[in-house]
Formats: sequence, structure tokens, C-alpha cells
Amino acid sequence: MNTISKKRRAALDRSDERVHHDESLSGVFHSFVDRIKTGDLGMLPVVLGLILISTVFSILNPVYLAPNNLVNLLFDCATIGFISLGIVCVLMLGEIDLSVGSMSGLSSAIIGVLWVNLGWPIAGAIAVALVMGAVVGMIYAQLYNRLGMPSFVATLAGLLALLGMQLYILGPSGSINLPYISPLVRFGQVMVMPDWFAYLVAVLPGVAMAIQGLRTRNRREKVDLSSEPMGALFIRAILLTVVFEFAVFYLNLGRGVPWIFGLFVVFTVLLNYALKRTKWGRSMFAVGGNREAARRSGINVRAIYISAFMLCSTLATLGGILAASRLASASQQAGTGDVNLNAIAAAVIGGTSLFGGRGNAYSALLGIIVIQSISNGLTLLNLPSSLRYMITGGVLAIAVIVDSLARRSRVNHGRA
Repeated sequence: MNTISKKRRAALDRSDERVHHDESLSGVFHSFVDRIKTGDLGMLPVVLGLILISTVFSILNPVYLAPNNLVNLLFDCATIGFISLGIVCVLMLGEIDLSVGSMSGLSSAIIGVLWVNLGWPIAGAIAVALVMGAVVGMIYAQLYNRLGMPSFVATLAGLLALLGMQLYILGPSGSINLPYISPLVRFGQVMVMPDWFAYLVAVLPGVAMAIQGLRTRNRREKVDLSSEPMGALFIRAILLTVVFEFAVFYLNLGRGVPWIFGLFVVFTVLLNYALKRTKWGRSMFAVGGNREAARRSGINVRAIYISAFMLCSTLATLGGILAASRLASASQQAGTGDVNLNAIAAAVIGGTSLFGGRGNAYSALLGIIVIQSISNGLTLLNLPSSLRYMITGGVLAIAVIVDSLARRSRVNHGRA
């Protein structure tokens, strides 16, 4: 009895301490430290990793941080980044899709055959490819929902089937060149935002943070809960704006901010909003955390699985279309190699848990930047691709270890 009383008093003391922290400008820092202690690392590991990678490669080769090299890096991030966004959706449920690389390759083949060989309008070819992606995702979901087939097995079978379809569609030639002067290819290779527009867009995240913070603050004050100090909120918003404005300024010293990367960021923001602010998103977290508990609470678990797998395959299709525009070709090599593993690794490295129930869309954004930063840096150093595979594998292993330790820390904290 005395032990229980002591635990309750300790919990109350910690609660009072947190309230005290929140009422001062140091509240942000103390809250951050508290989250770290409970295993909620957020994006801290990947941000620290990016800083370390940039520092090492810039020392070894100063060209690494040159504006035009960073612009090229952002061009390369977008294609696999879209695929990784879809991976985030299935990982949130504790599942996996091993066929996203083959799906992206098949979509590029569909674009090449319908648009170039058969003369279809580009919009029609893209629509057919996206529908194909959605149908494949539906098949995976039904195999899981109706037959109980593990997603690992279903998507592994899909990987082989989709690869075979890609080879069949392309035929003996094995490659189709896309017109260099077409808007699609120019979008994937050369199109950048006007300087003024890029500066304007860079202001929006800080403004959104300030508005959302004020709304949250007002809601908490109405029910007499502690809230973030006004000064701390605006300091964070201003710092975020300064960082993004400087990034745009630096990129504009080169070619500028790529439109394809801007499209990737827009999709990332929309998916993250859907995950965090909608009923569907809350259901995704619930199903990923405990499927049976979610079912008993009235969530349509089957519909959630259908939406996640369809979204994953559709985003993989979109990534394949943009990859074809980036390379100006559809070939048998599209979607093969390390595309599949890089997309999965990006989501995990960025912070999405392999155990389900935790993650966000920004993990795909940060994760793919980490992977492409490693690839870009090793290429500048003229090192073999074998080393890139080993380093990427090591980074992925570290990310999984950090996730496992953080998960264990949260469990232990909850028991305490």
C-alpha cells in the first residue's frame, strides 16, 4: 500500500513539474527532454544522421554542398520518395509490400507503350497506370482479408508477377525512349520553381505552425490545461521560417528548387494531415497498434487494410511514372535493383516503426534524403556501389535498433 502511494506521489510530482515547465519559455526544451526519456525520439536520430552525413562528405569533397549538387539530389529524392510514402501506409499497420519496385517499373512500361508506341494522350496513359496500381493494391488487401495470406507472401508473389508483366509489355526491345521535349520529361529533369514562388512557399510551414499552435493553445486554455507559451511558439515558427528561407536562397544560387520535389513535399504534407487529423488516420494508428482492439471499438479493419494497400500501390505507380520522366525512358531495369529496398529503408530510417502503430509521412521525406545523400556523396568520391549498399544496410540496421530500443523504453515507462 505504501509502495502504491509512493508511486502515485511520484507521478503527481512529475506531473506538477511538467506543468511548471510548460508555463515558462523553457517548457519546450523540458518537454523535449521528457519525450526523449520516455523513448519518443521522433525525428531526432535522422536529423542528427543528416548533419553527420553532410559534415563528413563536405569535408571529403567540398562539391557535395554545392548548390547545383543539392538540386540534383532533390531531383533524385522525389521518385523513390513517392514509393516510400506508400510504404509508410502499410508499415503503419505492421505489414509490408515487397512489390513496390516492380509496380513502379510496370507503370513506367505502361506509360511507354501506351503513350509512345500506341500514341495515347499522356493523361490517358497515366490514368491507366494509376488504375492498375489501385487494382493491384486491392488484390493484396483481399488476399489478406479473405484468405489470411501474409502480406510478405502475397507481395512477394506480386513482385514476380508484376516483373513478368513489365518484361512482357516492353517486348523484345526492352526499352522505350520518352520524348525529351515533352512536359513530362522536362518536369522530371529540368523544371524548377521561380525564385519568388519558392521564397513564398518557404514561408508557409512557419505560418502553418503558428496558426496550428495558436488553435491548440486556445483549445487547451478553454479547458484549463497547461499550454505552450506564446513566445516559445513564435520562436519555433520564426526559426523554421528562417531555415527554409535560407535553404531556398542557397538552392537558388544554383538551378533552384525542383518542381518534382515540390510535388513530393505536397503529397507528404497531405498524407501526414490525413494520418494525423482525420478519422481514417486515427483508425490507421489504432489498427496498427492493436488490430483486435480496433475491431471491437467499431473500426472497419478490412476497409483500413484495403485503403492502405491501394494507396501504397498507387503511390508506387506514381513514383514509377516520375522515375520514367526523370530517366526519359521505360526499360526492363526500371524498378529493379535497389529501388524496392531503398523505398522500404527510407520509411524505416525516417522513423516509421516496423511494429506498426507509429510513424508519419515526413519519415519518408527525411529517410529518402538520408539514402540519397549517402548515394550522392559516395558517387562524388568515385566509390563503388557495393560500398553504398553496405553503408545503407548499416544505417537501416541502426534505425531498426533505435526503433526497438525506443519501443522497449516506452513499454518500460508505461509499466512504471
